Amino acid sequence: MTEHFDEHKTRAAAWFRALRDEIVAAFEALEDAQTTGPFRDVPAGRFEVTETRRQSEDGSDAGGGHKSILRGGRVFEKMGVAVSTVYGKLNPRARAAMAARKDFPGMEDDPRFWASGISLVAHMQNPHTPAVHLNTRMFWTPHGWWFGGGTDLNPCLPYDEDTAAFHGVLKERCDRHDPDHYPRFKAWADEYFYVPHRGRARGVGGIFFDDLNTGDWEVDFAFTQDVGRAFLPAFLPLVERRRDTPWTDADRAAQLAHRGLYAEYNLLYDRGTRFGLETGHDPEAVLMTMPPLASWP
Repeated sequence: MTEHFDEHKTRAAAWFRALRDEIVAAFEALEDAQTTGPFRDVPAGRFEVTETRRQSEDGSDAGGGHKSILRGGRVFEKMGVAVSTVYGKLNPRARAAMAARKDFPGMEDDPRFWASGISLVAHMQNPHTPAVHLNTRMFWTPHGWWFGGGTDLNPCLPYDEDTAAFHGVLKERCDRHDPDHYPRFKAWADEYFYVPHRGRARGVGGIFFDDLNTGDWEVDFAFTQDVGRAFLPAFLPLVERRRDTPWTDADRAAQLAHRGLYAEYNLLYDRGTRFGLETGHDPEAVLMTMPPLASWP
């Protein structure tokens, strides 16, 4: 299985990097085009790119990637995009977590893994412009492989028309592959992006899928690519619609409070955050998605 999947790994990792490049270019263009509003006179935001590395428990190289972070722009208060390709052996804690999910029987005997993906979160200057998250990934072990990911919208001041437009793009892309995908993965997102101790959702949802393995790698990869391609058409029109909306101190307070909720979810429940920290990935890259400012009661 290892030799058979070498080409698949190469293609998947290259796709995630290409998606990163497309998103970074689109958001820097958005910064350039913002010539109105209270931040029009600050320099247009640019992404600072740094390398990330993962070390195995014995100190050997175990892959890495790059994190791209934009801070203090005209549109984005903080925007982070990370791509990585990591590999090695799962440590006992991560191995136990995989076993508990029953994803890959045999991990106790052969705990080798390979994972590649892209993850991003955008925190906006204007409280009326929604925050957003995207993640897609491929995970491989000698015992199996799967794709996962999704995207969800996180407004502090929700607009029904924005929610409908965002979901509309996702449904159209899902329907290209299977009419059952959107209702299934929307419901999965509603369940996954729920904050139990607050008794509420993190945002207005989107789609989420995990452990996707139909037995046809090409089919699953094509769907994962379409989820990535849907991101800009789903999100950019909302930014363009809301970025010049006037806001008040109360709006800003609502934004900071919602970011507190977002931070709680990411630290307590997000599976990707836990996996990254438990497998020794660069913590700065794993926690890159945290908001620049937040508040709590």
